[in-house]
Amino acid sequence: MHTLSQLKSGELSGIRHLTLSENLTSFPLEILSLADSLEILDLSNNQLTSLPKEVIQLQNLKIFFASNNHFETVPEALGQCRNLEMVGFKSNKINHVPENSLPAKLRWLILTDNQISALPDSLGERPRLQKLALAGNRLTHLPQTLAQSTNLELVRISANQLVECPDQLLSLPKLAWFAFSGNPFSQSDVNIQSVPEMPSTSFTLQDVLGQGASGVISKAQWNHHQVLFPDDIAVKEFKGEVTSDGYPKDELQACLKVGNHPNLVKSVAQVKEDGYLALIMSLIPPHYKNLGLPPCFQSCTRDTFPLGFSLSIEQIDKIVTQMEEVFIHLHVNQVCHGDLYAHNALFDDEANLIVGDFGAATMYHMLNEKQQAQIKQIEHRALHHFIDDLLSVCADDDKLSKQFIRLKQKITHC
Repeated sequence: MHTLSQLKSGELSGIRHLTLSENLTSFPLEILSLADSLEILDLSNNQLTSLPKEVIQLQNLKIFFASNNHFETVPEALGQCRNLEMVGFKSNKINHVPENSLPAKLRWLILTDNQISALPDSLGERPRLQKLALAGNRLTHLPQTLAQSTNLELVRISANQLVECPDQLLSLPKLAWFAFSGNPFSQSDVNIQSVPEMPSTSFTLQDVLGQGASGVISKAQWNHHQVLFPDDIAVKEFKGEVTSDGYPKDELQACLKVGNHPNLVKSVAQVKEDGYLALIMSLIPPHYKNLGLPPCFQSCTRDTFPLGFSLSIEQIDKIVTQMEEVFIHLHVNQVCHGDLYAHNALFDDEANLIVGDFGAATMYHMLNEKQQAQIKQIEHRALHHFIDDLLSVCADDDKLSKQFIRLKQKITHC
């Protein structure tokens, strides 16, 4: 985090990444003095409503964030930033996206949690577009031009007003991660009770284990001994608002529809109270660790791994077999995980796998037969990317093994 006084004093001269959050109501023109070096500009958590046309002077700018501001329109000046690849306006008041506001090199667009009812045709005319986050808007349709987005790999359209399944997305050759719950076309009247309901007074939360877009997971203990449930439990408390993946209630329903599988986090009970939604799960043993890390700016849609991390081909083969079984189980139950990634999986030293995080999951039994097959094919690409990412961290000595070659051939035609 930087300060406005540092910027004005010239102390930040030559920096590549600037973050300013000081309740700004106007764009500090001193930022333009960084035009020769600035590549990432983060003006999130301010009170901005517009950008000056002079922002086009930032010709080295690659990434622009302005989440949690008061923009009502995506500024057209951004469309003239010749090297701008990533644009983020999460949680503003945007209701208008002008045709000329999207830069030519756009690769990653985040417009989550706004008031957008329509998008310009120019969105589908950005050939480098890979990642598109549109959850939590008022979209009733998507541009037909998105059928041209042959490099689009990840799409979030949950929690909108789409009345028809956007078929122009389903045939895209690279789409692999797709979340679309919480729309009229994906509404389901099923109320899944695969696990019993429990009151929130039945447990006490302890240490926070982790948190994501849709909620916080904590270790918990029962307030009274439970005969039917495991002693060691964790509780995911869902946030009430829309997230980058959609509505928490849709995540809960999809998670319950999937049911139990040896390689999925086991759900044991649910809490449904006014203003409080939670899922009670078996506690994952502490010797499990994250299999991967989320994508970075450079990888965009693909997982990353810690420096020096590697797996033997035997470990990879075992992990892949388990993930393939999870994939089959998900789609037998007509649920698309939407976020099938190594960073949403845990493993132990014996290469036992546990998959979690159903924030982007969507039930798809309401779609027609062709659409269902396309949804499964989309997620099959994600499975192949999962395998490819693991092979990228395979121990060097194993890269000529028959197992490595077999797995590589499996994903050749992804």
